[in-house]
Amino acid sequence: MEQEFKQGYRMHRILSNLNRLDVDRLDDADRERVETARDLLEEVNLLTRPSDGAGANAHADS
Repeated sequence: MEQEFKQGYRMHRILSNLNRLDVDRLDDADRERVETARDLLEEVNLLTRPSDGAGANAHADS
């Protein structure tokens, strides 16, 4: 269970950092990469969330 918590925390941190990027200062290609990474990480976050809903509050703010 400890490992699952660490992975969820890492994912939350990565998503938080991506959400803090000033994408207006990036070129179109980098902006698209950030958006793709954000979408993929959010999808993985949903797939790896415990089925009992215990991780429901661990997602990053969008």
